[in-house]
Amino acid sequence: MALPLGYNLRNLLVRRTATLMSMGGIALVVAVFVVVSALAEGFRSAVSETGSPENVIVMRDGATSEIESAMNREVVDLLRSLPEVGRDAAGRPLASADMVLVVNHPRLGGEGSTNVTVRGVSGAWREVRPSLAIAAGRWFTPGSEEVVVGEALSRRVADCQIGGTLKQSGRAWKVVGTFTAEGTAHESEVWGDADVMLDAFQREVYQSVTLRPSGGESGLVAAFERELRLKSLQAEREDRYYAKQSEDVTLFLRTLGLVVTVVMSIGAIFGAMNTMYASVAHRSREIGTLLAIGFGPSAIFLAFLVESLLLAAAGALVGCLLAMPVDGLATGTSNWATFSEMAFELRVTPAVLRGGLLFGLVMGVVGGALPALRAARSTIVVVLRRT
Repeated sequence: MALPLGYNLRNLLVRRTATLMSMGGIALVVAVFVVVSALAEGFRSAVSETGSPENVIVMRDGATSEIESAMNREVVDLLRSLPEVGRDAAGRPLASADMVLVVNHPRLGGEGSTNVTVRGVSGAWREVRPSLAIAAGRWFTPGSEEVVVGEALSRRVADCQIGGTLKQSGRAWKVVGTFTAEGTAHESEVWGDADVMLDAFQREVYQSVTLRPSGGESGLVAAFERELRLKSLQAEREDRYYAKQSEDVTLFLRTLGLVVTVVMSIGAIFGAMNTMYASVAHRSREIGTLLAIGFGPSAIFLAFLVESLLLAAAGALVGCLLAMPVDGLATGTSNWATFSEMAFELRVTPAVLRGGLLFGLVMGVVGGALPALRAARSTIVVVLRRT
């Protein structure tokens, strides 16, 4: 027979000072855990949601990112001419050949510098990326030394605001607009005309081709197997490609957060354990009475463990509430795939909150198990003697 839940709640309220102190320690640890998890989730979402499942990205075989790839104009023209590539209403191939490189720019406010991804686009670059939208200003004019900047990047890098001038490769590129891309990685890039940028940076190759197959990914794979000139290339669905780009940094952030919070949780666990041990010591007569009226050791153990879990659950809930304001907070880090600045927003998702609550309950179990076991091992004779 188990003790009623109201019994546990009354015991926590009676010792409210110790209860609040233990709750505070657990809440602080859970808040840190949620914030770091939100950081990792924000980065993962920004990168992995960049690609579209309807698009395919083509790069040199063996390249793990666009900056490692190289494709000459002949191959690009061949890709555009494939019958498996979709066409728009005017008959143009739904494909964008991109030149991608990384340049260094000073941060906004003069606090050092950072690497920025510059992307030269061509063809139907807006049609294959319908999530793009002008936030302010206008799109660049093809054939000109004009660029548009991702809205997230414009808040972090100098001269990336409308009317600013970016000096790259001995030329002055006028910023004529800022754009959004639904919070994805493209908002951390500078975009311009590919042909103009190839000439300015003295390059002869593109890094990737993003296209929309007319019959899905399978039809394009068949075209690659048929055409010998495409054997040196690899094609991958765009959303899968970007999901892979986010894996390493996301794993690092989550591991770092887990290590930090585990170290911090040691103090919180000892605080909860000390509270429960003190509760056992002050309730010797009560434990003896419970044993005398027929409650067994298992019921005593469960009662004290439930108290610890209630304490931890309350602390975890407070910790989650404390971390909620960071949702949507803008920050940035380096994208290991491109070695460039990646701006994104922290995301406190339901999954992140569930992880925080679970982490708090684990602390409650660890901190309450030993005191509960000590209470369960008590005997009537020993307890009455202590009393």
